[in-house]
Amino acid sequence: MKPELVTDPAAWQARCASARDGGAHIAFVPTMGFLHEGHLSLMREARRRADAGGGARGLAVASIFVNPTQFGPNEDLSRYPRDLEGDVAKCGEAGIDWILSPSAPELVFPPAHQTWIDVTGVSQGLCGEKRPGHFRGVATVVAKFLNMTRPHAALFGMKDYQQLQVLRTMVRDLSMGVEVVGMPIVREPDGLALSSRNAYLSKEERERALALSRALFAARDRAGAGQRDAADLRAGIERELALGADRIDYVEIVHPDTLAPVARAEHGSMALVAAYVGRTRLIDNVQLP
Repeated sequence: MKPELVTDPAAWQARCASARDGGAHIAFVPTMGFLHEGHLSLMREARRRADAGGGARGLAVASIFVNPTQFGPNEDLSRYPRDLEGDVAKCGEAGIDWILSPSAPELVFPPAHQTWIDVTGVSQGLCGEKRPGHFRGVATVVAKFLNMTRPHAALFGMKDYQQLQVLRTMVRDLSMGVEVVGMPIVREPDGLALSSRNAYLSKEERERALALSRALFAARDRAGAGQRDAADLRAGIERELALGADRIDYVEIVHPDTLAPVARAEHGSMALVAAYVGRTRLIDNVQLP
């Protein structure tokens, strides 16, 4: 079934409110489009959760919006890959009922917009340090879409792990009453984490991009074998990354909830990396055993 495409946020808000008031259980997947299997895994889970919610038939809904407020002045907003027609077809195959795709950014962020959400603490360091203002834009647009949609659950991928923790914190601290669901990273058979930005990579760059997952998997193996010193684990990741990446943005071992750096990797600690391969910035992570 082809999903219904809604381009007016006000109409979307009215429809979602009517559905929720009518007893529908709503599961929501916010995206920037150019969908891959990682996004589709979220949508299939949204379909499952919507139908398991009880009451009237649930609604599995998604948004496709390249949010200008989360891009820095020298980032890839203008060239971010887009394929709305293909995305709509993929959403239909994954069981999505409705898609919000605003016809213009000004419908979401009009010139008079003055309110922004800053989530302190978990947004510091990592991508928050390297991409100033990024998480302010992410938190604000997600808050707006959650308010418009009123979902029972919102689903996000764990590849953007810091983003996931920022949004969990925002929803908790602002008492939004939405379950934030983190879904596992989906990878290619050779280990590369799926990302819309992988489309930027040449064949040679894609091969070198495997350094990210190889470095993280090697660190996971070392931690499993008893190596717990975070400095040593970071150094090993950096050595592996240097074999393929052109520039390393960061390598950190952090607490899974606070994202504070740790001196010793305990069960559940996260290893997080960001690096450039060519002009493309990629991120990845693993949880340590």
